[in-house]
Amino acid sequence: MSARLVRAAWASGWSAGCRRGASSFPVPPPGAADVVELLRDATASAEEPWAETARRTPGQCSVLLFPGQGSQAVGMGRGLLGYPRVRELYEAARHVLGYDLLELSLHGPQEDLDRTVHCQPAVFVASLAAVEKLHHLNPAAIENCVAAAGFSVGEFAALVFAGAMEFSEGLYAVKVRAEAMQEASEAIPSGMLSVLGQPQSKFSFACMEAREHCKSLGIENPVCEVSNYLFPDCRVISGHLEALQFLRKNSSKYHFRRTKMLPVSGGFHTRLMEPAVEPLEQVLKAIDIKKPLIAVHSNVSGHRYMNPKHIRKLLGQQVVSPVKWEQTMHAIYERKKGTLFPSTFEVGPGQQLGSILRSCNLKAWKSYSHVDVMQASEDPDPCPPESPR
Repeated sequence: MSARLVRAAWASGWSAGCRRGASSFPVPPPGAADVVELLRDATASAEEPWAETARRTPGQCSVLLFPGQGSQAVGMGRGLLGYPRVRELYEAARHVLGYDLLELSLHGPQEDLDRTVHCQPAVFVASLAAVEKLHHLNPAAIENCVAAAGFSVGEFAALVFAGAMEFSEGLYAVKVRAEAMQEASEAIPSGMLSVLGQPQSKFSFACMEAREHCKSLGIENPVCEVSNYLFPDCRVISGHLEALQFLRKNSSKYHFRRTKMLPVSGGFHTRLMEPAVEPLEQVLKAIDIKKPLIAVHSNVSGHRYMNPKHIRKLLGQQVVSPVKWEQTMHAIYERKKGTLFPSTFEVGPGQQLGSILRSCNLKAWKSYSHVDVMQASEDPDPCPPESPR
């Protein structure tokens, strides 16, 4: 399937989602925001026969990575507003969300932007707006895209880009997800602990002893488990705050080199988020999900999605399942020795996914670049660097 069709589906998704008079998903229609012109050029280019496009070598292909919660920062979006259709995108988001996301993204305050209920939609929209910037500066990066992956909430942006969801419905699903996760995180004091370990680190044993410690404090059914697989010997552990405090205090016992509490409100990607599953699943049942036009990899398994039913099932599970990002990187970049790697573009705030890619696959990282959402680029062609910087 032509990657050009991806942008056509994305364009029609934004238009239809913001024009519809009656919607199947449980929210009032986003309104009469005129975003019909969004990516109209892409729709036109999609009419060109795929057979006429020369077969691309691996080195000519591209991969897009969409960041997740934690990458947000006040000012994000400032580097995107000079590009076509970005303001219309934020206007469409305002109709879906009911508040001015662009104002919050540009001016904060940071504590409001950091709230789960706000930062997930903010990262989602900024990432898709960054795709528009990338298309303007380097159209081949979009037309030659063969795969995409997103970290946690970034997976929704990847699916919208791949034509599996309309923009407005994908954003509404993110809105419901974020609100439900915010509510679940406020019910029980919990958090996430980033752990840089060593080959001899005992993550499972450490979590077990942390749970036993919680039980000794009278906590019933304590949670402490790996919630993110980032790169070799690096994990994020989520659970009750008492368990995470225990791990920090006893880090040397488990051969942890460094631990750091993450600035999030809850123990995401564990069963502590079970109350958020049903609201999200109900929305996913109501919206129209299509088969992605390019490979989109699931956080739950690391493998590509196969069909709409598969997407609905795994997106619901993702909230309470660990993010297998390291496994996803291996699935995308595994290749025979001597085969070229695709160009990789991180579209959205921050460069965390690039740092992780460097630790997972240094050769693949050498073809990595980041689409800045903070400052407008004067570089007319943000191609990947020829060598690491």
